Amino acid sequence: MSKLISEAKNCIIVESLVTGKRMPVYSSSKVSALADIAIFTETGEVTLKQVFKNISVKENGGEVVVKDSGSDLKAYFELVLPEYDKNRVYTSDMKKIIQWYNLLKKNNLLNLEEEEAKPEESVKE
Repeated sequence: MSKLISEAKNCIIVESLVTGKRMPVYSSSKVSALADIAIFTETGEVTLKQVFKNISVKENGGEVVVKDSGSDLKAYFELVLPEYDKNRVYTSDMKKIIQWYNLLKKNNLLNLEEEEAKPEESVKE
């Protein structure tokens, strides 16, 4: 997992949250922003940010400590997102989400606050 540092002419510069090493990522690379990731539920999709909020509430703002066994991950996910689609969300996905949450928490990058809607500026004619 990396964070965006800056943009260059034909790439972006990212920094690994684990090692701190910076590297270029070119447009030919497949990159997904966490804001673009959603989790399948029985009724649609839930944003990753909402899942992180649910985890934070469950853990009282602390880090997650769950064994990596499939049954433990499923039981935990049942608590934080009861309506997750059990056929389309795999234990490997759950493990990644928990790892991402802990890594963001550790690096103080977990922003769970709602962005305020900016009022539209009125234009005088």
